[in-house]
Amino acid sequence: MNKYIAFDIGGTNVKHSVLLEDGTFIEKGKYNTRKATIKEFLDDLTATIKGYLQKYEISGIAISLPGFVNVETGYTEDAGAITILNGKNLKTLLENEISCTVEIENDGNCVALAEKFNGNAINCKDFVCITIGTGVGGGLFLNNKIFHGHTFRAGEIGYMLTPRSQTGSEIMSDNGSTSSLIRSYKDYKGLDENEVVEGKVIFQEAENNAEVALLIDKWIEGISFGVFNIAGTLNPEKILIGGGVSAREGFAEKIKEKLELQKEWEFIKVPIETCKHKNDAGMIGALKHFLTQNDIKSKSLY
Repeated sequence: MNKYIAFDIGGTNVKHSVLLEDGTFIEKGKYNTRKATIKEFLDDLTATIKGYLQKYEISGIAISLPGFVNVETGYTEDAGAITILNGKNLKTLLENEISCTVEIENDGNCVALAEKFNGNAINCKDFVCITIGTGVGGGLFLNNKIFHGHTFRAGEIGYMLTPRSQTGSEIMSDNGSTSSLIRSYKDYKGLDENEVVEGKVIFQEAENNAEVALLIDKWIEGISFGVFNIAGTLNPEKILIGGGVSAREGFAEKIKEKLELQKEWEFIKVPIETCKHKNDAGMIGALKHFLTQNDIKSKSLY
């Protein structure tokens, strides 16, 4: 069975692995994302690839990357937190250094692809993934394929305007992300904006602090507004919630409780579930994208 190198590139860490084409992991690891210069960023990627090439026969390199990714060319007009890749083509840059085919897809789309590949959407032709993390992202899987949009910007759910937001925090990434919950908690506690606070600390304190529990409640309400809009717009078979916070017991149920408070929900409701894949979703989805792209390319030759 063929082996592939997969990367999930984030603003803080780069996760990497070797997988079989059925999604089985052989080896994986991670390193801190160095992104001050394009050289150091590429040096870390190529060093990791060369290390794997010394140990395995590799059939390709699959990458999950934030931002607006042209999946046909590899060009990123905007690469999110990896600003050094704005206006660059990582596919070309790597293929000039490494004798392997490289395929790149948006990170939110990779989550959706992972769920379709061997997750909680295997039997779905139409579903949406919403990822709750530092920001809010997503992937639209419609008519049995990822919907990229005219300029590869589809699925940018975090840009959705949601109601009852504070001035300056009108979009979902600014009021429905874990970072927005942390920001609200810091404001409530009078903490410096640079102080490090993990989301799990907030949930723990909420067990004995009604005001912190209310912060979480309002935050979940904000997420539910985005879910409501997606359901009403696309009418998918299901909506899957991903991101680290989705692993919390009963998280999807709390979102559904908020949705049930909206009387119109009964007309547009769809199942709300959590994603199967957590930290591995980006790498699994990147692999699925690679396999799909190269199957399309091989068929086009005949």
